[in-house]
Amino acid sequence: MKATRIKMKPGCGNSTKTTEIDQIYIEGCTNPGFFKKANIHDYLKTHPNSIRVNISPYPYLVPALSSNNEKYVRSEPNDTPLDNLLKLPRY
Repeated sequence: MKATRIKMKPGCGNSTKTTEIDQIYIEGCTNPGFFKKANIHDYLKTHPNSIRVNISPYPYLVPALSSNNEKYVRSEPNDTPLDNLLKLPRY
């Protein structure tokens, strides 16, 4: 499966924080569409390495918890300063 676009939380359209992503569009599944980040987080806990960001080098999404215990996802660390997930088109 691939993450192909993101929706940010209201008022966070230009944010560079993965915690401010609200929903992620997932393709390659039986019901493609936007999914809440907490739902993707839970899915990745039981299905690791199942969703990639659709931008080279195509890192996997990984579940994470914020300092406030908010569930979110980010891409695996690589040599880019900004998380690849934040480079996806925003809607």
